[in-house]
Amino acid sequence: MKKQLMLGVVCLAAIFTLTACADDKSETDSNENMNSSTSKEESENTDHSMMHHSTSGEVPEGLKVAENPTYPVGSQAIIETDHMQGMKGAVATIVGAYDTTVYTISYTPTTGGEKVSNHKWIIHEEIKDAGDETIKPGSKVTIEANHMEGMQGATAEIDSAEKTTVYMVDYTSTTDGEKVTNHKWVTESELSSK
Repeated sequence: MKKQLMLGVVCLAAIFTLTACADDKSETDSNENMNSSTSKEESENTDHSMMHHSTSGEVPEGLKVAENPTYPVGSQAIIETDHMQGMKGAVATIVGAYDTTVYTISYTPTTGGEKVSNHKWIIHEEIKDAGDETIKPGSKVTIEANHMEGMQGATAEIDSAEKTTVYMVDYTSTTDGEKVTNHKWVTESELSSK
């Protein structure tokens, strides 16, 4: 009788454990599905984990400094986008403001791996032989930017183009406290007044 009772208790414990694991998995799957459908602008293949958080601050030749930007150099603004974890809600210090055309692009890294879709942002001056005219969506270009591993030299398709003011910013990550300097690029619409 004691053996049967003990066996029953062990079976019940196993059932509860398996049920809890199954619930956790379905909740995780549900959360993943919600996260992947949260923003149609960002593809599930967009992975910015290999993005270079801080850069030298050098800008491409020919990039025009904005004459009267909404957020002048030295001012602060709130970042309203999440290109990388810890970015959204961070206080940005404006390091540079430039008038240009920004592009979202899709490309396969030169280092191999999955295609990166709808990467935000590269600017007109970071495209090889870009010329003077805005490049139309659907066009194939060669990237000269090195924001992410395997980006420089890759062939990309232009997904969208927008003339705007772009900003180079310094900020402290809201998730790990890491200081990020000279982050390229944040558009004017991705910032709000502090």
